[in-house]
Amino acid sequence: MKISTKGRYGVRFMMDLALNGVNTNVTLKKVAERQGISEKYLWQIVTPLKSAGLIRSVAGPGGGYSLTRAPATITLHEIIDVLEGDGGLVDCLPASSVCSRSNSCAAREMWKDVEERIGRILDSLSLQDLVQKQLALRERESSNYVI
Repeated sequence: MKISTKGRYGVRFMMDLALNGVNTNVTLKKVAERQGISEKYLWQIVTPLKSAGLIRSVAGPGGGYSLTRAPATITLHEIIDVLEGDGGLVDCLPASSVCSRSNSCAAREMWKDVEERIGRILDSLSLQDLVQKQLALRERESSNYVI
């Protein structure tokens, strides 16, 4: 499971929606401004997230994007899987045919174990966990202000 810019930005996009509330519509323009991501790139992120049923869109004035479920019920693994697909940590995991040694390779078995462990960690982390971390960082930053 390789995590590209699309996956990283997708997690930030979802966190931004979660910080604004499940039933609050947020425009791509606002997310792009807050997250420092181009609006054009965000379009490539919202399409698969919407197709997967993780977000919904509302057209017109007051429209935008919002989560379809509570942040505590959305795992980081779900988000990454939607945006990154079935790619493996190394090329031989999803397609053993890329290497003639795949069926008898200890390194491939080790990489498979690493990928499974990463998957379990991502399954254990919810979007709500990320939101709580973000709010704690904001609080810590604001308490460091000295006159």
